[in-house]
Amino acid sequence: MDMPPSGTRPNGGRSNHMMMHISFYLGKDAIVLFSRWPNQNLGMTKPIVGGLTQATVYAFRMGLAYLVMLSVMSFNLGIFIAAVAGHALGFIIIKTCAIAIAKPAENMSSPSIMSKV
Repeated sequence: MDMPPSGTRPNGGRSNHMMMHISFYLGKDAIVLFSRWPNQNLGMTKPIVGGLTQATVYAFRMGLAYLVMLSVMSFNLGIFIAAVAGHALGFIIIKTCAIAIAKPAENMSSPSIMSKV
């Protein structure tokens, strides 16, 4: 079987594969990572399932927020202090965890650590 000369394609220079753009363009079709994805589908799951999930989580969060608000509106000083202290404690825990997660990545990129390795 004869091979075509290098640099030419047997189908007249046209490729059967879709090519990704390497510059800005306007259009409704896009290849994100590989061909046939997102395949004219902007979401990976059914939109109704995603919407219902988000609505359920939102309703749960708002229900908890309203319960805290109603508790505080009882004007009981003990409940008010417990709500503010709980909020502050939750904030401290979340921020401490976020800082602890960020520190190892920060330490790995610092020059003093790299020079000791």
